[in-house]
Amino acid sequence: QVQLVESGGGLVQPGGSLRLSCAASGSIFSIKSMGWYRQAPGKERELVARIFKQTVTTYADSVRGRFTINRDNTKNTVYLQMNSLKPEDTAVYYCNIVYGTSSNTWGQGTQVTVSS
Repeated sequence: QVQLVESGGGLVQPGGSLRLSCAASGSIFSIKSMGWYRQAPGKERELVARIFKQTVTTYADSVRGRFTINRDNTKNTVYLQMNSLKPEDTAVYYCNIVYGTSSNTWGQGTQVTVSS
């Protein structure tokens, strides 16, 4: 069983920055990808960013150029650096890991609120 623990959410003013962290523990083998999703009130969960290898990444158009995803394989941890935050970035952010043949685990979510 794999567990994901997220941290780093909070309240920030527009234009500010936050860094989210997600640490994976448990029976982890052959991590295929790690990523971040978000879900705003009344909306569906959407992909924010995903990293497949150390440098292969994909981003939602709405965050490209503002957010950066990276991964520390020695710590089984994925980070999301969020800069130039906007009110529309307000959501619960969820970490996700795909590993093994097709296993998929979600974190508990961390709230990010962008407001003045």
